[in-house]
Amino acid sequence: MNADDSTALARGRVATRLPAQDLERARRFYSERLGLDPVDERPGGLLYRCGGTDFVVFRSTGGSPGTFTQMGWEVDDIEAAVSELKRRGVVFEEVDVPGMRTRDGIAEIEGNYPSKGARGERGAWFRDSEGNMLGVGEPVF
Repeated sequence: MNADDSTALARGRVATRLPAQDLERARRFYSERLGLDPVDERPGGLLYRCGGTDFVVFRSTGGSPGTFTQMGWEVDDIEAAVSELKRRGVVFEEVDVPGMRTRDGIAEIEGNYPSKGARGERGAWFRDSEGNMLGVGEPVF
């Protein structure tokens, strides 16, 4: 047990919140493009569950600038995931900066967190209907 395990936040679960200026448009995007439907909803919010974790898309008058990854999925086969999402109409970001460049929508990323036991990661990014930047990643062992 590390020292942080005793804090309330260390014992809590993390749940992402993504803003949507048009909640019905977001619902359609997540259903039609990502193949996800809410497991629950309340006025102004849609609850999604993937792999035992939750995220919420909520009605907001504000929005994200979409200049950074707000949420990501870790998958076993990034080529299959990207291919499926492209077939559903998802458009992936092209990245070409020093140290990282996408090829067919996927970038090779050097290094990973030692606790993950991986030597690197492969990643791909896209925006949802509300401009939120989302990612898909696969650890490289």
